[in-house]
Amino acid sequence: MTLCIIHQGNKILLGMKKRGFGKGRYNGFGGKVHDGESVEEAAKRELIEEAGIRCKELDLIGVLEFSWTNKPEILEVHIFKAEKIEGEPTESEEMKPEWFHIDEIPFHSMWSDDPHWFPLFLENKKFKGNFVFDDSDKMVQYNLEEI
Repeated sequence: MTLCIIHQGNKILLGMKKRGFGKGRYNGFGGKVHDGESVEEAAKRELIEEAGIRCKELDLIGVLEFSWTNKPEILEVHIFKAEKIEGEPTESEEMKPEWFHIDEIPFHSMWSDDPHWFPLFLENKKFKGNFVFDDSDKMVQYNLEEI
């Protein structure tokens, strides 16, 4: 899976998820990798589909694994940072883009793992880790390291 966050100076572009997995939370833009598609191609496609913007350069900054105590699946998510975009962020059926100052990131309306890895992301440090959630999507365990 992919997750792309636009970081320009002291601003971050996030999207409010309007439907499906993660509904009601702010997050970056991303999703599943289609057959025959690279992870980076998927990240670029998802930016277009979810926010109406294009990006030529993506920096792979982290890889995180997410799992739940009651589910066998593990989601491997490649976290990308983009600084330059083409076009204006536009609301889609799935996401409503919104700019935030880096001092006002809405962690209270995001996944509970985000405050752990976001500081590394903002400092442009590479990282990897894993996060485990319970039935109510509460984080119960994690491991995170800079690489």
